[in-house]
Order: sequence, then structure tokens, then C-alpha cells
Amino acid sequence: MTESLVTLRDYIRYAVSEFRRNNLFFGHGTTNAYDEAVFLVLQSLSLPLEQLEPFFDARLLPEEKAIILERIKRRVDERIPLSYITNEAYLQGYSFYVDKRVIIPRSFIAEHIVNNQLDEWIEHPELVNNVLDLCTGNGSLATIAAHHYYDAEIVASDISEDALDVASINIERNQVTDRVTLIKSDLFNELGDYFETFDLILTNPPYVDTRRMESLPKEYLYEPNLALFGGTDGLEFVDKILKQSKYYLSDFGVLVVEMGDNRFELEQMYPDLPFKWLESVSGDGVVFVLTKADLIDYFD
Repeated sequence: MTESLVTLRDYIRYAVSEFRRNNLFFGHGTTNAYDEAVFLVLQSLSLPLEQLEPFFDARLLPEEKAIILERIKRRVDERIPLSYITNEAYLQGYSFYVDKRVIIPRSFIAEHIVNNQLDEWIEHPELVNNVLDLCTGNGSLATIAAHHYYDAEIVASDISEDALDVASINIERNQVTDRVTLIKSDLFNELGDYFETFDLILTNPPYVDTRRMESLPKEYLYEPNLALFGGTDGLEFVDKILKQSKYYLSDFGVLVVEMGDNRFELEQMYPDLPFKWLESVSGDGVVFVLTKADLIDYFD
């Protein structure tokens, strides 16, 4: 059957059909079968992702056909996320190495950084001297923060040694090794040297609750449970971060937290805490901002 597939266009069409026929789930960088097929084919051929049109009718070599067909088969048969097959993921124009040691980068916080949506709290990037990326995972937010806050020193921490190994690859790939320090830490436990240090704390902690964990599509089950499960209500780590972060923020420091779709539950837990929820292209009500003053007023 596949002998009739000749051009890049043919393979994209075939991949779309296979993905739709098998009801794949998309949520790791793409949202539909066509975009997933384009990414798979272009990444497999080492072609630029933003230049599909010039190559649409290019005829593929036998070895190129083989790798594309093998990757389509793995995506369909195993339901493994595409980024784990290609070992590459993209976030806000940055390329990151990924494998099953880390979740695939998709944080909304990255969008807020590059689109200057934190300017209400941080007037100029040069005013940020120290940043913490708590629960850094693949190191994507630490990398983006290092480029955006060009005068800042970045600390990227995670409880997982495996995750830090992957983060190290990405920090080197994106040429910010001289700006980012990696630390193994269970939340703030090993960050005692950084009291009242950080002008900005960014964190995308585990936040999937028990009920949602049980209903996750198979694609998500390839990601580390450690990076997903946030306790029975999904707020276990968010709760700890809210109570502890004030000790690590500088006088005018800002906390930025990404969580799941349990905003209502969080606001019920802390009814008078003045969460500022950010709007995004991809989804609203999943990232909030609090200042050190907000946290001190509420918890002291």
C-alpha cells in the first residue's frame, strides 16, 4: 500500500489519515492530526518547521520513507507522544531535547514571559537579578528566562536527578550554561542559601489530581508520574509553594504559578488571597501572579 507514497505531501496525507483513523490524542505541542503529521515529517527529514511549502512535492529517498513510516507506526501503535519519538520539542520558538525522563514542555508561563505579560509587576527586564525556576523539569522555563531577563542569574531546581540531566542538555543547547545553576531540591528544601534572593519565582509544579490522573489519555502516561501527580486534589505542591515562597522572594519579588483547571478549588482554599489570573492565547485561568507583599499580608 505504501509503495504509492512518493512525495512529502503524500506522507503528510498518509500520516493524517492514520492519526485520525486511530483516534490519537494531541496535546504535546499540537492540537490536531494535520499539525502532528507536518511536525513528524519535517522533523524526520531535518527540514525547517516554518518552510513546508517549498518541499511539498519533493520526492523522498528510500531511507527517508523508512524512518517516516516507522515513526508513524510507533505513534499509532504505541500512542507515544511525538516528541519522545523525535527527542525534540518546541516552546515559544525554542528547541528542547526531551525523552521519557521529563514531561514535554508546554508551559503557559513561557508565553507570558516572551509576550511581556509580567510587565505589570516587573517594569524592566534588567531589574530582575535573580530568578528561580522551581520544578524545572526539562529546563525550558529556565532557558527562556535566561534569554529574556538578560542580566539575571537563574537557579533551576528539581527533585529528579533524571530531569536535571535533561535540563543540563537543554541549557547547553541554548547556550545559557554560564547563567543557569542546577540544584537538586524537593521544592525549597535545599535552597536555604537563597533566602530573600529571588526577584522572580516561576513554577509549573505537578498539579493533576487523582480523578484526572485516572482518566488521562495514554499519551500522557508516558510522562513521569512524579512530574504530573499533585496529590488527591491536585493542590498539594501549589499549597506548599504558596506558604513557603515568601521566604525566598526579594522585597519586591513576584511569584508566578501554573496549575490545572482547579482554580475554583484553590480560591475556595484561600478566599482572600488576591490571585491575579493571566490571560493567554492557549488558555486562561491556569497561571496566577502574587507578590511577596500579597503573601506576607495573607500568611503572617
